Amino acid sequence: MKKIVLLLYAMLMCITLQAEKIEFTYEKIHDHSLGNGSPKSPIEPPVVYIEDYTLSFAVDHPDYVLYIKDEDGAVVYTTTVYSTQTQVILPSTLAGDYQIELAMGYWLFTGWINL
Repeated sequence: MKKIVLLLYAMLMCITLQAEKIEFTYEKIHDHSLGNGSPKSPIEPPVVYIEDYTLSFAVDHPDYVLYIKDEDGAVVYTTTVYSTQTQVILPSTLAGDYQIELAMGYWLFTGWINL
């Protein structure tokens, strides 16, 4: 049993080493006038990895609206990433550098990917 667990862990590490973590910056996109508009602790950016055309999300994440924008800022792909999803496969017709945005409530997380 112990060998199986170690083998599964090693396989997971190999998969993770091939994927690249996306670094996000964030900004508040709406002014929130009810209650305390600022969180008590800093907002944590999402944990998302990309490998080829597959985005992998942490298991426990909130719902996001995903936007992929070209270098001119035009939206070329959009979808909702529900909290139950751990992967999103991007269209294979995309190639080059793209801005990735994840909108969640009052927050917008922005990063760059290369496909």
